[in-house]
Amino acid sequence: MHLRSKASVEIVDLGPPTFDRSDYPDYAAPVGRAVRDNPGTLGVLACGSGIGMAIAANKVHGVRAADAFSIEAARLSRSHNDANVLCLGERLLAPDTALAALDVFLETPFQGGRHQDRVAKITALEQAEAAGKASEP
Repeated sequence: MHLRSKASVEIVDLGPPTFDRSDYPDYAAPVGRAVRDNPGTLGVLACGSGIGMAIAANKVHGVRAADAFSIEAARLSRSHNDANVLCLGERLLAPDTALAALDVFLETPFQGGRHQDRVAKITALEQAEAAGKASEP
């Protein structure tokens, strides 16, 4: 509902069709793949803590998922880490804080600069691990 009120946001809902129990890897993977396959897009995932979703989403090559435990964490995940998936914990964040973190995540650009070098190192590490050629930093 909150996202649908934002005219500039295109929404593709990949979540469960009901509020019945579901397993977070079943939803983190398709969201991660959608973000990976559509550069410049952002994903949003939620579970009880946000932790499981972040772990599962980060298994998808090209995803930088951040479990935002605060509004500031959401801002920094975008501005410093170029996070492309926001994970929120329904049990750990008040609804107004979660919505504010979501807004900040969507509105904050990546700063680049010194942070770009670090994100490039993360990408190189991910690629080396995928190729089985990881070396010590």
